[in-house]
Amino acid sequence: MSVPLVVALIYREDVAAFAVSIAIAVAVGAGLERLDDEPDLGPRDALAVVSLAWFMAAVVGAIPYVVAGYGTESALAHPVNALFESMSGFTTTGATATAEISFEQHSHALLLWRQLTQWLGGMGIIVLMVAILPQLAVNGAQLMKSEAPGPGLQKLTPRIAETARALWLIYVGFTAALIAILFVLGLTPLAPEMNLYNAVAHGLSTLPTGGFSPQAESIAAFSPVVQWVFVPFMVIAGVNFALFWYLLRDEPRRMLENTEFRTYLGLVTALAGVLAVGLFAGGAPATLIGGITEGAAENALRQGVFQVASLLNSTGYATADFAQWDRQTRFFLLFVMFVGGSAGSTGGGIKVIRWLIVAKALYRELYTTANPDVVKPVRLGGEVVDEDVIRGIFVFTLLYFLIFALSAVFIELDTARMGEALTGTEAFAASLATIGNIGPGLGPLGPFGSYEFLPNTTKVVMIGLMWIGRLEIVPVLALFVAGIDDR
Repeated sequence: MSVPLVVALIYREDVAAFAVSIAIAVAVGAGLERLDDEPDLGPRDALAVVSLAWFMAAVVGAIPYVVAGYGTESALAHPVNALFESMSGFTTTGATATAEISFEQHSHALLLWRQLTQWLGGMGIIVLMVAILPQLAVNGAQLMKSEAPGPGLQKLTPRIAETARALWLIYVGFTAALIAILFVLGLTPLAPEMNLYNAVAHGLSTLPTGGFSPQAESIAAFSPVVQWVFVPFMVIAGVNFALFWYLLRDEPRRMLENTEFRTYLGLVTALAGVLAVGLFAGGAPATLIGGITEGAAENALRQGVFQVASLLNSTGYATADFAQWDRQTRFFLLFVMFVGGSAGSTGGGIKVIRWLIVAKALYRELYTTANPDVVKPVRLGGEVVDEDVIRGIFVFTLLYFLIFALSAVFIELDTARMGEALTGTEAFAASLATIGNIGPGLGPLGPFGSYEFLPNTTKVVMIGLMWIGRLEIVPVLALFVAGIDDR
């Protein structure tokens, strides 16, 4: 919180709010430091640390919103909205509980805090703890296994703390590169709207696949050149960060031969092409994809590539209000949202590697049904996939769809009860957008809308969906299962 405090001092806005928030955060931290410290963490301990630390980070992260909004009409002054915004940031969801996103309603410091929550949540608070606190290194492997997005995290170096530092250095490097490019572009006539503040704010939001923007119109507020710049960085954010480590070590073949990486790039390319063709053929009126009739092909291609890159790995940025596109195009976007990024990336969703293994396992079942005497292991990249891994992936996928479906039904019924009814499709999209950490949904919850009008009960459920979605469901739900062996 010291970073937005400095910004608050520069702009002379919300200084007291961040001073109070820092004091509360320090008090909470000091209280935790006084508790007995047990360094030997078992599986259940690690699950509890990860799940509860993430939730408490969101609770503490909500304090600046409440304090800054005290005595005003700001929607974020309400504790539920503040927790929603904070959880959305730390889980890199990008869904907002306020329709008032502008410098007229909120200070530069508060909006920067909103961006920072995403950046910290992107690679993971627990990974950061392991990287900077050597005393946790002995138990770091268990923590990272519980927290890291995807079926598993490769150990890149002999010591787990060094692995965490390597991942964070790569993450920081890409963030700094994007900020520098945006800032330089802002100095030219190509991007007059891109000042230093916007460059930093969007750099902090892109690599974690967050999607928050201090601009009410998201990336549509910037020129087409700026929109194109975001595309490769959104794609990078959905790649397993371990592969960049091999690239830095002059081992590009390990990256290029990775099955998930090739599949991910193939999906981005193919889906972007389909969406671009659909938009060019009339999937959205010209006024809804930029209001440009001249250069319609480039416009459709840019919108198609951008939205697929944004939604496939759960970034949630938008260059147009796709909630107003035609029915077929909107359903196509929902399909894209189900894919997710790569394991070991900052992206949300089910993840590409899970879809690959599910498809291969289903094919094996069909094949062995027709050929019962054949033993056919599931292979990925030439390696046999362990049966426990396959079972875990099927459990996760089943839980994902079950929770998603039940939540969609609850959202539709609860909003109807409060007179703010969403259609079935909109409730479906809202559930998917929160458990998949995507952010924007459809209808009034679209990229230029907000979740502010929803009942508090619905928002509380969505807070839970964002929380368990970011931690990949199982670590949170496993806490409630009796009989887990503590060692």
